[in-house]
Amino acid sequence: MSDWFVNLPVVWMVLLVFGLTYVVAASIYAVVVALARGARASVFKAVSPGMLPPLGILFALFVAFTASEVWGNIERANAAVDREASAAKSVLVLAATFPGEPEARLRALIRRYIEKAVTEEWPSMAHQSSGLSVTPPSLAAALTAILALTPHSPGQEIAQRALADAISNVFDARRQRIIVSRSHVNLVKWACLFVQAISMLIAIAMVHIDNRRTIAIAMGLFTSGVAASFLLILAHDRPFTGEVSISPTPLMQVEIASGQQ
Repeated sequence: MSDWFVNLPVVWMVLLVFGLTYVVAASIYAVVVALARGARASVFKAVSPGMLPPLGILFALFVAFTASEVWGNIERANAAVDREASAAKSVLVLAATFPGEPEARLRALIRRYIEKAVTEEWPSMAHQSSGLSVTPPSLAAALTAILALTPHSPGQEIAQRALADAISNVFDARRQRIIVSRSHVNLVKWACLFVQAISMLIAIAMVHIDNRRTIAIAMGLFTSGVAASFLLILAHDRPFTGEVSISPTPLMQVEIASGQQ
């Protein structure tokens, strides 16, 4: 889906999705009614109403299948951001076991890492252009600084190992975050949804061809459901894009904490 569309405010997205869906439904209505003349009218009337439940069930299954993928990506993205923030917070807490310059350096590196993640990585993830090829310099420097520490007590030895594990968790959570940021519903799934919805609308028009008001009401109700389903998937299709995207708030809270002594 194009960047300009997924970055629209929700209100405009609602108007656009519902408007386009109703236009398609109205076009199908006009075409079916125009064709329902002569011998074709009797053919349309012969279409069994029993077709509607299976078609509706298939459409519902397609929507559920697609939506489950979208919800799964959102959950994974939220979990990655929360895990990243939690691991970064652990670094700040454990750094206190090495007071003085080591603690101040680790705090500064974590703060610098989060600043770059918020100001550079989040916008690039919104455009699905963020990559894993470059290691964040601040994290690499933090890991180097941790490994260079000289523990003076058993407690500091334990803290050093825990710090290394925490940095590793930050690395892994960041990797998961960027991988999930590239997820989206592919064109094949969208095509299946569109074809199934159009098939259902055509069937509704044919089954109720004797009564145009009934066609309009039935198609209007189903079209509203189709538009709502499409809107729900589109608004959440890309976890880090759009008005309802996942924000870096958990990381920003850690950034604030990193500046406090």
